[in-house]
Amino acid sequence: MPEQATEVTAAGIARLAGVGRAAVSNWRRRHADFPKPVGGTETSPSFALPEVEQWLRDQGKLAEVPLRERVWQQVAGHPEGAVTALTHTGCALLLVRDRPTAWLELTAVSDERMAGVLPHAMEEVLGARLGPDTEARARSGGPVPSGRAVAPVLTGSDTPAGRPADGSPAAGSPAGDAGSVHSPSAVHTARAVPTPSTDALLPSVPLLRAAAELAAGIGAGQTFEFLLGRQLDANPRQYTLTPPGLAELMAALAETGKDTVQPGGRRPVRSVLDPAAGTGTLLRAVAGPAELLAQEVDPALAALTALRLALHGDGSPRSTPARTVRGGDALRADAFPQLAADTVLCHPPFNDRNWGHDELAYDPRWEYGFPARTESELAWVQHALARLRTGGTAVLLMPPAAASRRSGRRIRADLLRRGALRAVIALPAGAAPPYGIPLHLWVLRKPGGELRPVPELLLVDTTDPVGPGTATGTQTSGGRDRPDWPAVHAAVLDAWRDRADHPGVSRVVPVIELLDDDVDLAPARHLPRPAAGGGAAGLEDVRERLADTLRLTADLTPPPAELSAPAHRPLTTVGELARAGALLLRTGTGTAPRTDTGTTPVLTEHDVLAGTAPSGTPAPPPTGAPGTPAPDDLVLLEPGDVVVPVLGAGSVARVVDEATAGAVLGRNLQLLRPDPAAIDPWFLAGFLRGTANHRQASSYASTAARLDARRLQLPRLPLAEQQRYGEQFRALAAFEDALRTAGRLGGQLVRGMYDGLTDGTVTPR
Repeated sequence: MPEQATEVTAAGIARLAGVGRAAVSNWRRRHADFPKPVGGTETSPSFALPEVEQWLRDQGKLAEVPLRERVWQQVAGHPEGAVTALTHTGCALLLVRDRPTAWLELTAVSDERMAGVLPHAMEEVLGARLGPDTEARARSGGPVPSGRAVAPVLTGSDTPAGRPADGSPAAGSPAGDAGSVHSPSAVHTARAVPTPSTDALLPSVPLLRAAAELAAGIGAGQTFEFLLGRQLDANPRQYTLTPPGLAELMAALAETGKDTVQPGGRRPVRSVLDPAAGTGTLLRAVAGPAELLAQEVDPALAALTALRLALHGDGSPRSTPARTVRGGDALRADAFPQLAADTVLCHPPFNDRNWGHDELAYDPRWEYGFPARTESELAWVQHALARLRTGGTAVLLMPPAAASRRSGRRIRADLLRRGALRAVIALPAGAAPPYGIPLHLWVLRKPGGELRPVPELLLVDTTDPVGPGTATGTQTSGGRDRPDWPAVHAAVLDAWRDRADHPGVSRVVPVIELLDDDVDLAPARHLPRPAAGGGAAGLEDVRERLADTLRLTADLTPPPAELSAPAHRPLTTVGELARAGALLLRTGTGTAPRTDTGTTPVLTEHDVLAGTAPSGTPAPPPTGAPGTPAPDDLVLLEPGDVVVPVLGAGSVARVVDEATAGAVLGRNLQLLRPDPAAIDPWFLAGFLRGTANHRQASSYASTAARLDARRLQLPRLPLAEQQRYGEQFRALAAFEDALRTAGRLGGQLVRGMYDGLTDGTVTPR
């Protein structure tokens, strides 16, 4: 094996070959010539990628490794780690995009020569996009301004005139009302992405060549998004992510109501700060021209965020506003101490007791009160306000406890009295980690100047969104990290623009009503949920619908069964039918294209189990660029398709009708598309639901069962006989749907009666 060859895990081998991890384990047991582990651990070994590729080709299991998989495996197997590989790749992709001719000249030489000349070329593009490397200049003896952060700005950028490079106001302009108690030496002034050295780049040269080849097909920005997305997916516990739907909502809240168009049709350049940037998702969601400023405590993540922002968009350095990214803790070592930004977006760390309580007791940022050790989120709220211009808007993601903890009531009260807190918005559970609780958004505006405090607070509750499906008790949320973002966006932005009362959704509460002993700002405390069925007035309609459904259920009840001896019929399996071309097997990913007219709905596992309409929203495409999913990942449903869940012990199969056709197949679902000339879809779905059939095709782990659809069995019957069975199965499915609807309506009627009797809108008879 060549020295420093790329290594791949069993999961990576499965992805290369398009199989499950169980298949890779079987290959290792059954094939003595399977490559031997070269690293990893006994429970999670790693293998040499070239040996694995050759073995897969020899076995006929792989014709050619997809380029994007090859690039990712090189990133994952980099000798210095995936983060270093991503940093080098991002620098190279900047060079590929901004100076393609220079890149072609560099790649025409040997790897050693290429590694020798790359640092100078990378420094040029990094300096143009992210500013000079002040630490490198200091090490080389060059001049470094003292007492002031040297912020990277773009040459000829649209930075507002009069603003120094660190983002602070010019002399004589209105600065932030709060400064910083930290000395300049405590502030991180270096560029987030240092220029890699020749020795560091040498092992990465093959990766950089492959990444440039991939960028030629999908673009430099999309290439970096794909690789970064794979890294985040591979290490879910290492990063706390902000979902794109939530980021777009926060950015829209910050922009709504602003004068966004100048005379002549141009949009002004705003300054937007994220002091806890993470992977930069919030700043990437900002619409229009904006100077983006970020700080991130993890230096490695700060470098990736800087490269991500620099590669976002395709503008030239002269036409793109500045992207300024700094490392360090924004509370302890603020990199922008004199900034007066137009907007602050922030997803701060939650429940952080080591936020600097002891050393920041006299910091002038605490205008609204010194936060308790347990109130780190309120420290971030005040930091955001301190970095805003007068009238600027901040939107922060907050845990629900921050709205009601007694230790923070004095700060909440002062935020209300001075008109700084404008709205508290409760989101559905699953909007962001931690997924089990409904998080809040706080919308703030910095008071001062001629702005008069607004004596009211907008409270919005979207934890139980009201939509067309709620009349029958269906849910619009798609589960973990899968809220119905279009519905949430519409409800929140409408409430924010109108600032009006909508029963069960929003209410404008006078501040004087909130200034009690608790100062509890949780929307659920002040917004009673709408009664089930639309209140007492709607209960009669629910009752009539329930009666109609019960009559339909009685009509659809199957006739008495005609018993017979067990039939002994020749059987075949779904796998054999797939190999013969009688049906097509596909696995769902939940990935769909995003169009200008909306988002394609996704049929989720919950929809199949509950018999409801598609309710999910698409996951981000594999390349990381919305609207460009890989063709193999896109599975659109057609009438007659049969969908079965992969996980769980229940026997369920759903035949796709005209109403469901066009939706995207969600995750943990398998699609069977029969040839109508050979297999009747209702016959197929009915026999797949047999309990014995389902049991023999399932494998069991310690906590769940997993269905292998290829092992499901069907009797060999003529098409006419299949259709006879199919009609019976179709009738059973209609009966089951009627029972399910009756159960939902019955539960809704019971809840409505309880609510009406307890709130006095219904009187007992």
